[in-house]
Amino acid sequence: MREVVLKNGRYEKRTPKSREMFERAKKFEPAGISYRFRSFEPYPFFVKKAHGSKLIDLDGNEYTDYWSTHFAMILGHAFPTVVQAIEMQVERGWHFGLAHELEVDLSETITKHVPSAELVRFASSGSEADLFAIRLARTYTKRSQIAKFEGCWHGAYDPLHVAVKPPFDEPPSGGITKASQEDTIVVPYNNLTGFLERVKDRELACVILEPVLGAGGMIPAEKQFLKGLREYCDNTGALLIFDEVITGFRLGLSGAQGYFGIRPDITVLGKIIGGGLPIGAVCGRKDVMERMDHTKYRGTDYAYHGGTFAANAVTMAAGLATINVLEHAPVYQHVDKLGERLRSELDDVFEKTKFPAQTTGIGSVLAIHTTDKKPLRDANCQIIADQELSRDMFSHLLENGILMLLPETLHCAISYSHSESDIEQLVSAIERYAKSKH
Repeated sequence: MREVVLKNGRYEKRTPKSREMFERAKKFEPAGISYRFRSFEPYPFFVKKAHGSKLIDLDGNEYTDYWSTHFAMILGHAFPTVVQAIEMQVERGWHFGLAHELEVDLSETITKHVPSAELVRFASSGSEADLFAIRLARTYTKRSQIAKFEGCWHGAYDPLHVAVKPPFDEPPSGGITKASQEDTIVVPYNNLTGFLERVKDRELACVILEPVLGAGGMIPAEKQFLKGLREYCDNTGALLIFDEVITGFRLGLSGAQGYFGIRPDITVLGKIIGGGLPIGAVCGRKDVMERMDHTKYRGTDYAYHGGTFAANAVTMAAGLATINVLEHAPVYQHVDKLGERLRSELDDVFEKTKFPAQTTGIGSVLAIHTTDKKPLRDANCQIIADQELSRDMFSHLLENGILMLLPETLHCAISYSHSESDIEQLVSAIERYAKSKH
């Protein structure tokens, strides 16, 4: 990923403390950051505090945040009831390394809402949960091969860390051995015919995908495509895994599987179910999930799962408080309405100004693709998009106090704390930018 350069110098003048902190950070962290997606030139701003839809940096500058903590903060930053739940739990202890009531409460809550979830196990991140989901599927089916879709992001687990962005045959990292991916079959997204061709004569343990591409551009799967995958798995004995780390509890309480009406065998969750604290979860059919039960299975019939911080009490408390708000407040009505408005108004701006861009998305998430070629059905859209233009737009938005990442494809996740005026500000800023290019 190349980083955007802010050209007019305003950013540097407004952020001297962040620049100083960045120089300090480079002495102790590779590239001065803890995750490459948080990097942009000349340096990232450093957050001092966050509340609602706003971020405040070390110099006191305010930004409207559409990154929303990697799409996790559906209520917004420091939502009062979530803060209260965290504070109350900290007073009682934040991690026990033993069983406790809150993990049962959150498991029960998830099974109540997520159609595929009959049993639940917690992890510390979505990436970790994906690892355990693949291991579970291989254990249950006694098969090794997995189908992974182009453009889907499932974290850094070696068998899944492949074909994340085009060119799909280019390794995304060093240190990944060919042997670790020899049982991974890369397949095309939103292309059932292409999928069937690539998996012909294979005996798959599972088919794993994001029902809405996240980092791949906020592109929803087509319902007939998902239906075809479900039928394939039913006919062949492979397990269907939905990675709903992003879409879980964002596209409604039942997630993407409820939205599309397609039930997977295993679901991977994260982000929102932890209320903004580290979490992952594997859930699914009882007969599949029971392979994690050490009292019933041994040896290769048993799928190991564990982790020091799995189901820590503070995260469980934050997750329960968050879902409680989702259950009782008009959160989805609000965020989905703003999402639909934003997509509609931005597409109108692009059309009226003849600016080569368009939006994709669903519900409260969207992405801006700097190309006017249609349709955009998979992550190959990143090849035809003008990424330099997108980086320049990112720069313009940042100068106007708006954060949307990533610079080469701008992503947006709307929270309950975002307002109509926030959306108006964003549309107005992009309209000014689009007009300036003519």
